[in-house]
Amino acid sequence: MHAVAALAMAAALAACGTTARDETAGMAVEKLYEEAKDEASVGNWERATKLYEKLEARAAGTPLAQQAQLDLAYAFYRSNEKAQALATLERFIRLHPSSPALDYAYYLQGLVNFNENLGLLGSLSGQDLSERDQQASRDSFQAFKQLVERFPQSQYAPDARLRMTYIVNSLAAYEVHVARYYYRRGAYVAAVNRAQQTVQEFQQSPSAEEALFLMASSYERLGLTELRDDAERVLRRNYPDSDFLSGGLRQKSKPWWQVW
Repeated sequence: MHAVAALAMAAALAACGTTARDETAGMAVEKLYEEAKDEASVGNWERATKLYEKLEARAAGTPLAQQAQLDLAYAFYRSNEKAQALATLERFIRLHPSSPALDYAYYLQGLVNFNENLGLLGSLSGQDLSERDQQASRDSFQAFKQLVERFPQSQYAPDARLRMTYIVNSLAAYEVHVARYYYRRGAYVAAVNRAQQTVQEFQQSPSAEEALFLMASSYERLGLTELRDDAERVLRRNYPDSDFLSGGLRQKSKPWWQVW
């Protein structure tokens, strides 16, 4: 019995001996911040996030803690920890609504959700396009919109505006892509719905032209001649030189983009 107790105590002591020592214990918060920045500067994001988390806790209630929170969100973003980055930014915005760095918080929130490949549709083959979630892009747009509306003179506003335009055009192109998908499969009502949504939500987008063409073509297939003529009339009025109209809308056996 004594031998068992001795072995248990030895195991406990051994476990204590292997406990990782906190190398930052007793380190001044300013030094801790420099260490975190150094790790981030060389792309060691995992280490940087751990240091920023320690810093935020130790410097609680100070401007340095706010800075650490923003840097932590950025480090999460760069290490592809999107959920953690967004949660950190949402917490910052909630806790510091009058912070002079609030514009940056909104900008970073938009960046986290921003998808540069949104407009590249080549990777969608084999996937049901109607099931792809575009919510992140819409969330990105809303964050950038908050920034440009609340802080129009912010240094981040010009880039945010450019990204907003990109998002709108890409979302519109996506909606048209889905409308094509339905049209090709003979789901003409669904094609009309998605094309109509493009025209209503993204009137200024270049994709509105093709959306009108798809609406007219789908109505033609459905035998709804009055609606077809209405869609064609709008297309001709807004895009009189449209390639979609060449040769006559209803004479086309298939859309110009359909190669299969």
